[in-house]
Amino acid sequence: MSNQKKSLDISVEQAKLLGNALRVKIMKQLLDTPKTSKQVATQLGHSPGNVHYHLKKLHEGGLLELVEEKPFGGVVEKYYQAVASRFNSPGGAMDPVLQEGFNSRDSSLISIRLELTAKQRKDLQEEFLEFLESWVEKSSHTQADEKTEEFSVGVKIVSTEPKGEEE
Repeated sequence: MSNQKKSLDISVEQAKLLGNALRVKIMKQLLDTPKTSKQVATQLGHSPGNVHYHLKKLHEGGLLELVEEKPFGGVVEKYYQAVASRFNSPGGAMDPVLQEGFNSRDSSLISIRLELTAKQRKDLQEEFLEFLESWVEKSSHTQADEKTEEFSVGVKIVSTEPKGEEE
């Protein structure tokens, strides 16, 4: 069963679990095909113990489901799968790193104003989601010896019209 484009409303606690780049990469690996923590670790080039720890937290938080257990050489392999591909944070909660006043070593702000129809706004939001999801995939394929740094990326689409004013 593919969870491609399946959306799920999540709690604040679940949103906090997704506030980690490795956990997002793990979720991406478990989107379409159930895998063991060892298989995910191999694909991401991370230690099995580290991936197992994060996978266990995601499972305990209800973001992954255990879909199969197979006996293999004296152990039981556990296969996990993501419950959805997109997660809606409560009240539009934002990553604290993206909030005003966070003292970051490196950041960029990109903004533009557009006039959009309701359909164009929806399309723009969908395209940004797909774009960001493509970068989860791209960032999952770095070499073990390449230095990486975790970044928080957010896109906020805001009407310039004050609340309560409609034409």
